[in-house]
Amino acid sequence: MGVETSASRYSEGFDLPVRGDLITAERYISHEWMELENKNLWPQVWHLGGLVAELEEEGDFVRHNLGKESIVMVRQADGSIRAFFNSCPHRGNRLVLGDLGGSPRITCSYHGWQFTPDGVLAHVQDPDDFEGGNPCGRVKLAEVRSETWGPFIFYCMDPNAKPLLEWLDPLPDRLIGYGIGDWVRVMHLSADAHFNWKIIRDNFNESYHLPTIHPELATFINDGLADTLFEMYESGHNSMWMKGHQATTRIEAYQTGEVLAPLDAIASAWGVDPADYAGRTGDIRAAVIEAKRRLGAERGYRNYASMTDQQLVDYFHCTLFPNLTITMSPEQCQILRTEPHPTDPEKCVFDHWLLVPPTAGMTEAETPIGTVPLAHAEHRHSVYGDGQSIGYVADQDLSIGTTQQQGLNSRGFKGCILSRQEKRVQRFHELLDDYVHGRV
Repeated sequence: MGVETSASRYSEGFDLPVRGDLITAERYISHEWMELENKNLWPQVWHLGGLVAELEEEGDFVRHNLGKESIVMVRQADGSIRAFFNSCPHRGNRLVLGDLGGSPRITCSYHGWQFTPDGVLAHVQDPDDFEGGNPCGRVKLAEVRSETWGPFIFYCMDPNAKPLLEWLDPLPDRLIGYGIGDWVRVMHLSADAHFNWKIIRDNFNESYHLPTIHPELATFINDGLADTLFEMYESGHNSMWMKGHQATTRIEAYQTGEVLAPLDAIASAWGVDPADYAGRTGDIRAAVIEAKRRLGAERGYRNYASMTDQQLVDYFHCTLFPNLTITMSPEQCQILRTEPHPTDPEKCVFDHWLLVPPTAGMTEAETPIGTVPLAHAEHRHSVYGDGQSIGYVADQDLSIGTTQQQGLNSRGFKGCILSRQEKRVQRFHELLDDYVHGRV
């Protein structure tokens, strides 16, 4: 891990110790490691399954596939949401094949067994032909825990896991000011990718790659190491605060020259003249904060009143163990997630959602793939590299994921050599080690 004195900044009380376990290639390429994850990791953690807004009426459902597993979340008559394994108890046929739907009954396409929204068997063919009599009312779908936070539905296959809000701690409190409960998912993308799911998790647990992989962000996000704040939590989650509406301090000319695009346009949109900040571009961040405080309410941003100054301009990047990232900016919530391929440890599924706060008169939203209607987006699935973008920054991340997977297969790779600013990567893998080896 190297020496402890460095430019990396960790919040007081949130710089947790690590053991220094060697991170070798095995966990990225071996079927044996993948099976340990399937047995000891995925059943024990909370998973993001869908949005509350997708389930408007009793019987509405949303399906989430995770590796070989599949879960269905269903709206109940009392307004609650329950979740079930997507498997017919008759002979195991998968019940729900689409992402979304709604019906008074969940019906198995094989023999026509029907279940009510609360998972109770309500109809079978030839009900008197079963040992013990008609199984209706006695047979039920296998249930899993389901809880909600904000606009999100989560589920967990472990009946003994912590309640969701405890599991997420301290992030619900950290994010409460944004008021994301009614935000609209205007982008819903996923893609098959040719690398292990953990490669992008590592990538999102550090900012070391930004100057090389995302250099275009440097004109409006300050990725300077001394200006970036890291936190690690006892719950296993991590976060990073990066100053927005401010150019990087890594390049002196960005601080002493003119305000560059797109920050010049962003500032102008709030009535701040970029020309006034030539030679002192770092000061424009405070001017935008003041403008948003003054103009936000009349422009429909009712959530600004509950947000801190930092939240009004900066980027809060939360990496939730093991595979979910929530990136907050003032007017966007990005969900980025990698999930395991059903059978191949060197492949995964990448998800990218974007949620925005609806404001009065708003009909469109800007996203990483362009301007889209202000409406919950339909799901678009692709294969990375087929020419369909999943967001220009995410495209860059996935491009390096592919080449890293190739390099991890080399006999010459002996294990990761990490800087202190990559300590969150180290801690992620040590917690992962504890899970897969049954120590948690």
